[in-house]
Amino acid sequence: MVIWIIVALVFVVGGYIRLAPSDPARWHVEPEVTENREMPNGVLRIATTGPDGLERFNEVALQTPRTSVVSGWVRTEQVTYVTRSKIWGFPDYTTVKQDGDQLKIYARARFGRSDFGVNAARVDGWLKAIEAR
Repeated sequence: MVIWIIVALVFVVGGYIRLAPSDPARWHVEPEVTENREMPNGVLRIATTGPDGLERFNEVALQTPRTSVVSGWVRTEQVTYVTRSKIWGFPDYTTVKQDGDQLKIYARARFGRSDFGVNAARVDGWLKAIEAR
């Protein structure tokens, strides 16, 4: 009986994580980035990309599996993306703001105290990809 309760709890928690709505009012906030910084649950980045950086960033981000736009558009100079992990569907949010020739990026996990460096690796990979364009 205890095993069935544990299995049911795993499915309930897993379902909540995968299906939890993304509230744009909570996640689509302007990144307050003054320097590159690693955090336990995310990363802050500033990158000099030129005035079309967000457009190129958007193209790269949307080619990433399980990534979609939560809110914003390139033309408004700020976009927030959600990227979900492959198995459990854990959501990570990345907000990108075009500020002149720079992109200000704030990527963070929704659940847990640590993202195990996943957001830093993803953002750094996206930035390398837009440099190559």
